[in-house]
Amino acid sequence: MRNKARSSEESRSGAHERVLYAAAAALLDYPGPRLQAMLPTLRAALAELPGPLPQLLETTASQLAHDDEAVACRRYVDTFDLSRRHALHLSYWTDGDTRRRGEALAAFKQRYRDSGWVVDLDGELPDFLPLVLEFAARVDLTAGRSILSEYRASLELLRIELAADAPVYAPVLEAVCATLPGPSPTNRAEAMALAGPPVEQVGLEPFDPRLLPLAGEPRYSSEGAH
Repeated sequence: MRNKARSSEESRSGAHERVLYAAAAALLDYPGPRLQAMLPTLRAALAELPGPLPQLLETTASQLAHDDEAVACRRYVDTFDLSRRHALHLSYWTDGDTRRRGEALAAFKQRYRDSGWVVDLDGELPDFLPLVLEFAARVDLTAGRSILSEYRASLELLRIELAADAPVYAPVLEAVCATLPGPSPTNRAEAMALAGPPVEQVGLEPFDPRLLPLAGEPRYSSEGAH
């Protein structure tokens, strides 16, 4: 009986986590008409989940629901498309525009193939965070969570930058990071340490100061994160 109860609890926990990841994926995507149309359903699903993490996502969902669409879209572009400080591409934080990043992107594609998923990138790179979250939510929770854990340093660095610069989106990263084992780091140095020692490679090293979006970098630049 205990094993059955434990199995039921784990199944319920997994279902809740899938909803959280699906909601986070939607909230980190471009806030156009598609997202605006699904916000009522998304918020209703979050309201049914227990605990503090759905409330974090509801904070962002509520703000987006009340914003003028043009304002929300402009803020999204300013936050994610015009600033490398808030890159939504996980391997950008660890590999930048080095040769090693091509290998990392190929590894993302292979993980999707291994789960039998026909990938429609829709013009995005395979390490795009909303895509990874949707993969975890809809296709393979275990594999998706594994990717998120592997790129924990990227997620935590993004969380820290959004907390400083973009309070509307910061709760989403806070919720995603909270689904992973262990406490979140409190600063950039601790977050960078999660990646372990740098691996020798051609080009810039992972977490090279010329690569990372540091505190002193202009908040917006003419270069996108892509």
